[in-house]
Amino acid sequence: MTTVAAYAAPAAKAPLERTTIERRDVREHDVLIDIQYAGICHSDIHQAREGWGEAIFPMVPGHEIAGVVSEVGPGVTKFKVGDRVGVGCMVDSCRECENCKAGQEQYCVRGQIGTYNAIGRDGEPTYGGYSQKIVVDEAFTVRIPDGLSLDEAAPLLCAGITTYSPLKRFGAGPGKKVAVVGLGGLGHMAVKIAHALGAEVTVLSQSLRKKDDGLKLGADHYYATSDPATFTELAGTFDLIVSTVSAPLDFGAYLSLLTARGTLANVGAPEEPISLNLFSLIGGGKNLAGSMIGGIAETQEMLDFCAAHGIGAEIELIEASQINEAYERVLASDVRYRFVIDTATI
Repeated sequence: MTTVAAYAAPAAKAPLERTTIERRDVREHDVLIDIQYAGICHSDIHQAREGWGEAIFPMVPGHEIAGVVSEVGPGVTKFKVGDRVGVGCMVDSCRECENCKAGQEQYCVRGQIGTYNAIGRDGEPTYGGYSQKIVVDEAFTVRIPDGLSLDEAAPLLCAGITTYSPLKRFGAGPGKKVAVVGLGGLGHMAVKIAHALGAEVTVLSQSLRKKDDGLKLGADHYYATSDPATFTELAGTFDLIVSTVSAPLDFGAYLSLLTARGTLANVGAPEEPISLNLFSLIGGGKNLAGSMIGGIAETQEMLDFCAAHGIGAEIELIEASQINEAYERVLASDVRYRFVIDTATI
């Protein structure tokens, strides 16, 4: 076991504090990663504050991890010492079920094992990226292309793949009209990726406060959802809507913006339940879909795509001592567009 410094929430809703944790020794197919950067995802806050239900404490959040391999197990074939790598939202799965074999490990029938707030197959709790080092099986590690800086690449391991997967799955591309609901950590990546895929992109945000940013990021149009005229003007417009917000929405209103047989793909995870009149779906044969990150192969595909198109996250680099302040700023939508921790400061 190796002792490393980390930032952890000792209990639900408690401020994160500096501590130490134990990382396992490198096994046959493991890589030891010196973490250089870790993104702060809104889901870190949901879990550290038990917004999604009972959690495991102490908790070291962080599933947007970028770093460099410093040791490899004797059976490792994918990586060598010095490689630039990333770890996303999961670190293991059963690897045997239909979904795992199809490269959809995130939908493992037996349950994928989260990078943190989970129990690994060894019976030990998992700890995330707000730390100096992590040990991960090579099968759940991805390569970060040289064309991406590690700090801007870190958020791609969650925000990037969470938006890339539904955009690819539902055919965003030339000739398609795509709307992105919310211009935050997820939304700004959705805009960049949809634009790079060749779609006509519209941002739907509460206000026009970030309009200039949205257009610079690649949006063709920008509308305020607080204006009722938006829903009248855009009725029946979009082939695909990707909702990235973690607050409850009037899904019926957004479904009205789809073309016949269009799809509203939801990647946000509100803490509260929503209600829906099913006639919003039946009328027009529309689809309401969910999507959760992506498999390991698709995550690598996303990183390669982003490198080829010069896409990184828009980040604000912070020191570890600023994590609690950053959490409050995320809740206040006061970040453009992803906080990233310089783990050298832990």
